[in-house]
Amino acid sequence: MLLDRRGLVQHVMVGDAHSISLPDWGRLRAGRGRLRGLRCVHTHLGNEGLTRDDRTDLLLLRLDAMVTVGMDDDGLPAVAHTAALVPAGDRAPGDRNAGIECLDPQPPAQIAFDFQAWIRDREAALARDSGGQRIGERERAILVSVTAGRSARDLRVHIDELRELAHSAGVDIVDVVTQNRPRVDPKTVLGSGKLDDLVIRAFQDDVDLVIVDQDLTPTQARNLGERMELRVIDRTQLILDIFAQHATSRDGKLQVELAQLKYLLPRLAQRAEVSLSRLAGGIGGRGPGETKLEVDRRRTRDRLTRLERELKKLAAQRGNRRQRRGRRAVPVLSIVGYTNAGKSTLLRALTRTEVHVADQMFATLDPTSRRLRFPREREVIITDTVGFIRDLPADLVTAFRATLEELADASLLLHVVDASTGDCERRIEAVRRVLRDIDVEAPELLVFNQVDRMADGEGAATAGRHGGVAVSALHRTGLRGLLERAERMLWAEDDGPPDRTGGLAGLAGM
Repeated sequence: MLLDRRGLVQHVMVGDAHSISLPDWGRLRAGRGRLRGLRCVHTHLGNEGLTRDDRTDLLLLRLDAMVTVGMDDDGLPAVAHTAALVPAGDRAPGDRNAGIECLDPQPPAQIAFDFQAWIRDREAALARDSGGQRIGERERAILVSVTAGRSARDLRVHIDELRELAHSAGVDIVDVVTQNRPRVDPKTVLGSGKLDDLVIRAFQDDVDLVIVDQDLTPTQARNLGERMELRVIDRTQLILDIFAQHATSRDGKLQVELAQLKYLLPRLAQRAEVSLSRLAGGIGGRGPGETKLEVDRRRTRDRLTRLERELKKLAAQRGNRRQRRGRRAVPVLSIVGYTNAGKSTLLRALTRTEVHVADQMFATLDPTSRRLRFPREREVIITDTVGFIRDLPADLVTAFRATLEELADASLLLHVVDASTGDCERRIEAVRRVLRDIDVEAPELLVFNQVDRMADGEGAATAGRHGGVAVSALHRTGLRGLLERAERMLWAEDDGPPDRTGGLAGLAGM
């Protein structure tokens, strides 16, 4: 039976020896800091007390209490076991059975306490515990990923990268949930059992957010949000949020907003609860009118059109600057590479100027240009660009295409690689894939950075295998060799123009 707080029976369910089917009450009353307002009382054919299913239902459904009544050999009531939820502050850290308090079992006829007062105090404690975040407190999140045919090593790489992204977004990771499946579930990404486990962990760890490594379809995002009763975002949303935090220039802010709106537009249809009709009155004005969904779509498309128009104007201004720079015949070095590989640190070390540097992904969104003088009194313009990442969201590539077009005018690409990572090859290929997508075919010099984190000689050996140079931008080592190599690639011995015909493949092994 399900009883409300007045003691009135709201539902009666009859099961068998294996299970009981509970009614579907949707999102009735329960939420963060609140309980369902119903307590479940049911019997066990034996006297096994509270089972794992009982504890799971209590956590998932946020019931006021779970009461099980055992049966003795004569089929009469034995003892009743009662359990209720516990605020996060009262839970033992690391205890996976935490979150539940079990009262001493006793015969049903001997249970004598004011349940209404007890559960009101319990709910008030839960509400205080999850009442909000303190100013300056970071959000707490659980990471979720499905193998979907990937190897265990690839899964670890993806999880580590998602951790870095969450750190850059200012989120604390309290747990990681993974599942080995050949493909993601089309409705909820995870299987039903693992999803139940995720809901329990989210309650026990008092998290604010769930971050899924896979890109979510609108249906998956809606189903997970309803099931978790928490904010659920995917990797693309996380990257968009990081970009929004780090964008400072007008170009950057417009490009981030454009990408966000393109991501939002196909998901507006899932907001069925706000897609209500706007009724109009008068002759010729009666009828269903324009729905809220249609209004949202129209306004979003109008804003997209305005953003694209403004970005075209800014792109034209950048094009004029590139033309003036080209008339002066000043070569351009563009620093590219995977995000957080040390590109801004290298620019600062080469030019001895102050640029923003942070140990975060996508710390640089807006291109930064400086003049650089080579040993033989030759000048170039060196430019730092936004970092790349595997599976960079298509909307972001489209939004930042105008900025990335400057790479097409580069005389030489300094492709910076974090030599200390264990997946250099994958990161190099991810950057080259993005460059191919935006039709950049400038010569490339691989620069293996952060060799100071490696054993002596290991960084140089890695650079030698790839035909690159090894440096430590932080400690300013190997920079002279980098400049000499770049100078040879920019100017032939006869001081002719830079050779720009080799392409990425032709110069990767130099």
